[in-house]
Amino acid sequence: MKKRATVICRRGKRILLVARSQSESKWALPGGILKRGERRLDAALRELKEETQLSGKSARHLFDFRGKQKHHHVFFCEISDRAKARPSNEISRCRWVHVDDIARLITSRPTTDIVKLIGQRRRK
Repeated sequence: MKKRATVICRRGKRILLVARSQSESKWALPGGILKRGERRLDAALRELKEETQLSGKSARHLFDFRGKQKHHHVFFCEISDRAKARPSNEISRCRWVHVDDIARLITSRPTTDIVKLIGQRRRK
């Protein structure tokens, strides 16, 4: 099972999602596969920068989530309120989405499940 660093960026009740192409692409949380020997935290910050051009101030591990194909190491990353997400590399779109609207979007299955888990943890 591949290991993936998955990043949650929040602004109030909005979460940053990315998509690979203009057509047919599902929305997902930023992140990607860890490189050989790379620390999970470093992978999270690297992937966020590569996909959105955002530099995280800090990141903290929230939890692990096992999907069908990937093991997600989920991180929360702080970014400046003024920073603007810009698609880069394989990403063609970035969008801040209200957490209540995520269920109405076409997303990857792990994205939906991870966002639900975050909501459950915040209510506790």
